[in-house]
Amino acid sequence: MLAKAFQDVPETWKDLFEMLAALVSWIPGMQEALFDFFTDSSSGWAAAGKALFLLMPILLWLSAVWCTQLLLYTLPFRSGRLSVSSTMLLAWWDAARMIWLYWVGLVRLAGVTVGWVFMLVRLGVKLLAEAVRQIVMMPFTMTGRMTKSYFTPGVPWIAFLMLLFWCLLEALIFTYTLFPTVSEVMIDLAGADRAPKLTWPLLYFFLFALIMGSFACVHTLAESFSKREYRFLVQMILVEVFVMLFEVLFLYRELVDSITPWIAQQTGHKPGLVFTLGLATFGWIGVRGMNWFLFGRYGAPPLLAFISRQPLAEPGGVERMASAPEPPWWRAALEDFKREIAWLHERSEEFLEYLALPVLHLLAAALNFGMILVTSRPVFSLPFKSLKDVMETKEILARLRPHVELRPQSPAQHAREVER
Repeated sequence: MLAKAFQDVPETWKDLFEMLAALVSWIPGMQEALFDFFTDSSSGWAAAGKALFLLMPILLWLSAVWCTQLLLYTLPFRSGRLSVSSTMLLAWWDAARMIWLYWVGLVRLAGVTVGWVFMLVRLGVKLLAEAVRQIVMMPFTMTGRMTKSYFTPGVPWIAFLMLLFWCLLEALIFTYTLFPTVSEVMIDLAGADRAPKLTWPLLYFFLFALIMGSFACVHTLAESFSKREYRFLVQMILVEVFVMLFEVLFLYRELVDSITPWIAQQTGHKPGLVFTLGLATFGWIGVRGMNWFLFGRYGAPPLLAFISRQPLAEPGGVERMASAPEPPWWRAALEDFKREIAWLHERSEEFLEYLALPVLHLLAAALNFGMILVTSRPVFSLPFKSLKDVMETKEILARLRPHVELRPQSPAQHAREVER
């Protein structure tokens, strides 16, 4: 560009023009050499390293050189040449310091980033290790909790589940033994060739409810005896006798009849009706007695409470069970994670300063060179201690605007200003 300008200059003025342009004529060549330095890179990593560590300082260098050389042209026409020259020299000192602080800031940013990444990785490894430990220790933890809850007073869940299982099992057995008889009755009543498809499930649920009612009657009988309610006790004895007769005649008798061939084979003669009913009666008493003393007396109260939607355990037992609940294993790790995230939020502004201040130092130093060239004074005081030192544009313009001296006004002038 300067060569073309030299060609357009007349011969008489060419020597003077070359003398005046000597201060800046070497700068374009230097810029071209620096551009070639950045474009000629052996690898992408080398280009990235040059751009990261040298691009911004070299741009600051070019800005400083241009502003300094152009300032030399204006020195003969400026007032306070010594002050402007000293200010420019201090700007070069600030530029050197800002380049050094830029490199130091990059190293500090890399160290802080590595530290925070290491902290996040450590937190993730800690959570993963805790999760693995909990998975490995889960059988022992569950065993300990089950043992603790088992020995803590409360709802007798084991007896309750055993009672339900026995009612389901007994209903299944009696459904299997009674199904042929009930099928014949249904065929005779309906006049069909075979029993309806819903006979088996309806019979099963009917017997299931009947067996649960039998245990409820035994529980009511035992409760009335323990409370010495004799009038109610006589009524419950009569009800229990009727229940026993019904189950013996229609349930246990069928079960005894199904094993009658085996009894006849072992004894040599066919059992009579009295023997069958007596064996069914003793079977009902034995089965109900064993089941009652094993799990029925503990499982019947929760069953009745569940059906009536009443509390399943005594308040004292529930309070003892819920008095000291153990926190889940992940809560401590989650609280630790929340503390780490809060710390990261608190340090986010500090990280932003680490990221922005090195670049802002170079930009501010370059702007100071331009402002010294234009206004003979810098606008920023370097280095910045925090992002708060980087003022807004309006505040910068307010600082650069010359102060207007206020002169006293007469009353007439003041009145005219108010009217305006």
